[in-house]
Amino acid sequence: MTAPIFDRAALDGPLHLVNATIHTLDPVIGDLRNAGLLLNGDTIVAVEPGPPAAAGDDGPTVIDCSGLSIVPIAGLSSLAPGSRATFAVIKSDNRKAWEYVIWRPGNAVLVMIDGRPHATTPTARRRASDSPYLGMWIDESGFLHQELTADGRYDETRGGRPHAYQGTFWIDGDRIVYLDDSGFWAYGEFRKSEPSSSELHHAGYLLHPAPKEQP
Repeated sequence: MTAPIFDRAALDGPLHLVNATIHTLDPVIGDLRNAGLLLNGDTIVAVEPGPPAAAGDDGPTVIDCSGLSIVPIAGLSSLAPGSRATFAVIKSDNRKAWEYVIWRPGNAVLVMIDGRPHATTPTARRRASDSPYLGMWIDESGFLHQELTADGRYDETRGGRPHAYQGTFWIDGDRIVYLDDSGFWAYGEFRKSEPSSSELHHAGYLLHPAPKEQP
């Protein structure tokens, strides 16, 4: 079965994206031309050069990505078997420019996060006031301070420069998605570092909650 790339209703179940240029960011696999990406649920099952071969009898929906590129969402992971199915399908094949393109999802044909198609604008989000992750987060070097407030806004201080980035955010489970006021998207993930504490992985930074002030 072949589905048009824009038909998001068909993006359910195993998927096989074929005839794409795939920038895996994996040092072993590298960049592949006219290649295929097979995913099942939230996991990449196979990355294959050349004509489709790995789908077998799984009966995935096949999406023809001729003339398009598949790239990982910056800061999350490479596109290798076993990795999360989090990536963007873009119109550009400029190796130097694709990072800029995926930060501006309006230029993307498709954005997949954990195997699910993601709208370029949020349609629903958990109320920020319900989140356990509100407050100030600081990276290990002290360069980045990011405050998440109950009104669904974030405010970053970078290198002592206040309000370096500001915008809205929403949280889905342990994933946080940012939409900056200047128009780009960014992503992060909360992980448990210990049973009683969390850490935030965001754009190559590792942040921890700021120490609570003593009364």
